[in-house]
Amino acid sequence: MKFIELSGRALMSMLEPDEVSPQELQQAGLTDTCLVRINPQGDIEVRRHDRWDVIGGLLGGFAPRVENASGRTWA
Repeated sequence: MKFIELSGRALMSMLEPDEVSPQELQQAGLTDTCLVRINPQGDIEVRRHDRWDVIGGLLGGFAPRVENASGRTWA
């Protein structure tokens, strides 16, 4: 499966009002410096010590926003 990896700070900067809120992500363990990844379906996963956990999702039209916020393409 393809993903784009980015920091928690970059993710929070690109959220739309109708998506999961920064407060909800922080309650799920997201910090500015943690590593997150987004898959093409919009699932947000945060890197834990020994696994990835799904902590939310993005809604339609997110692909260009993720690419711009991260400076990366799907890999």
